[in-house]
Amino acid sequence: MKKLFLLALFGLFMLNVPAVFANHLWGKYHWNLSTANTLVNPLKIGDNLTTANWKSSLLGASVDWNLSVLKNQITSGTSNANCDPTLGRVEVCNSAYGNNGWLGIAQVWAYRGKDAHIAQGVVKLNDTYFNMPEYSTSSWRNLVTCQEVGHTFGLGHQDENFSNANLGTCMDYTSDPDGSILGQLNNEHPNSHDYEMLAQIYAHVNSTSTKPGGGGKGNKSAGVGANIDLNSPSAWGTAVKHDAQGKASLYKRDLGDGLVLITHVTWIAVAENTH
Repeated sequence: MKKLFLLALFGLFMLNVPAVFANHLWGKYHWNLSTANTLVNPLKIGDNLTTANWKSSLLGASVDWNLSVLKNQITSGTSNANCDPTLGRVEVCNSAYGNNGWLGIAQVWAYRGKDAHIAQGVVKLNDTYFNMPEYSTSSWRNLVTCQEVGHTFGLGHQDENFSNANLGTCMDYTSDPDGSILGQLNNEHPNSHDYEMLAQIYAHVNSTSTKPGGGGKGNKSAGVGANIDLNSPSAWGTAVKHDAQGKASLYKRDLGDGLVLITHVTWIAVAENTH
């Protein structure tokens, strides 16, 4: 009888545990890298940012994510004004991309097939909104930069319900990034579960490749898929995932030549329920 009572209590407890312990990998998409690889040759993050505030946020995100098994290194950006990708690395850019509804997007070009290795990635941060008073804060910049960089490593969101309390991770939807408004956890940095997920992906010996980003069919030249206007949702392909409010948060587009484009989007906050 006592055992049944304890099991019932455990069941009630589990019903109230947030989704922090759920798997939040970004599908199968990951770099063809191991911890050993990135200790010798860290994944390059190209700094194409134009302001000291954005550079500070990127530096903070780089330091935070370097606490994981996947090591990164900020280097000079090579992208043009369109933030075209560079094979084997992530380019991070900011610009006034327009009133298109998004604060930031993370995009990866991945090889089709069972390995789903990432060839290249970009992060875009939309100054059209970050120049507005409600978003022109270090906490909003830190949250979105940390989250979009985390997406390019292969992580999804831990939680996509804005009515839930902050989980204390940048991979969580919130309209209160530093937790100061509602007296809750700070969402500007990764948490231990993010690091655990990355360990599942990268703490192993990966296949050997002489190609940047990991090889595979379609690995032909630097910047594959460049010169495509990818700032508008209409160019992102098909919505394959929606958040708790029913808004599309993940898109997939077949580019041909063995490549797919995956786009994770961080929408602007509307009232207190969207992000």
